[in-house]
Amino acid sequence: MVTFLAGGTGTPKLLDGVDAAFDPAEVTVVANTGDDVELGGLLVCPDLDTVLFAGGSILDRETWWGIDGDTTATHDELGRLAEAADLSGGPRYLPPDRQTAGRRIARWRRFSGVAEFMEIGDRDRAVHVTRTSLLDEGRTLTEATRTLADAFDLDVTLLPMSDDPVATIVHTDEGAMHFQEYWVARRADPAVEDVEFRGSHAADPTPAVRDALDAPVVIGPSNPVTSVGPIRALPGVDDALTETPVVAVSPFVEDEVFSGPAADLMRGVGLDPSTAGVADAYPFVDAFVLDDADGTDLDRPVVRTDTRIDDAADARRVVDAVAAALAEVA
Repeated sequence: MVTFLAGGTGTPKLLDGVDAAFDPAEVTVVANTGDDVELGGLLVCPDLDTVLFAGGSILDRETWWGIDGDTTATHDELGRLAEAADLSGGPRYLPPDRQTAGRRIARWRRFSGVAEFMEIGDRDRAVHVTRTSLLDEGRTLTEATRTLADAFDLDVTLLPMSDDPVATIVHTDEGAMHFQEYWVARRADPAVEDVEFRGSHAADPTPAVRDALDAPVVIGPSNPVTSVGPIRALPGVDDALTETPVVAVSPFVEDEVFSGPAADLMRGVGLDPSTAGVADAYPFVDAFVLDDADGTDLDRPVVRTDTRIDDAADARRVVDAVAAALAEVA
């Protein structure tokens, strides 16, 4: 058994090659849900969905978001209606008293569907309708995710990090905003001053997640702050990671990040945006996988390879390095 912590695109890209060293039937993926939003009444879970769509062989691999070849008729019509009705563009947060009303799982991240600020494809939307309807029927997010994973014929076990609400709030020089506003609507432009995982202290990892953290853990080349941070913010997770072998793949080559806002977010929370900063952020990690060109000197075992992942062959190469690193510390 082995467990991967997934958020953003780094770990999902790594999972493309998981069968190089691991039996997918023995792999559990714990996905970040701090990035989730309720948009127009539908619960959208970007990090869960990236693993769902990749495992179902329908992911748009140009954007690593949504379904390949999807249409956007509903999204386009929402924009047209907002413009015709002279309604301001999104993101449009629901009023403060509505942020903690309605579905508990959607607290602190509830947006109006007017002028939808995230592009949701038509087939993609069907997933959100199904998930939200299952929740309204009384299922947990874990149960709804299991149903969707079966529909997409996933080889791995996919778990949300919690069935409780946790919202990633980025505090910036322009005010506090949900991560999706910061990243999607604002293109990571505001300067980051801090990051909050609202609700995390009152949330719990599910029993399935606790069991998964008893196995060796792999952290892919994901953003340490907003992709992995919400999982770690749950009570007991860091303690569990201290007690099990953990290997992490750096999302940096020294101080150059492969993609995304990791550097700005790390700088904003007081971490050096570099492989060294990732090691400081992960004191529980037993070994690291670094790029061949990364000369960072760490105080823990290191396995080096070309860590850029552009396709499944790249992913298999990095997974082989992960397995080698686990063999050193398991």
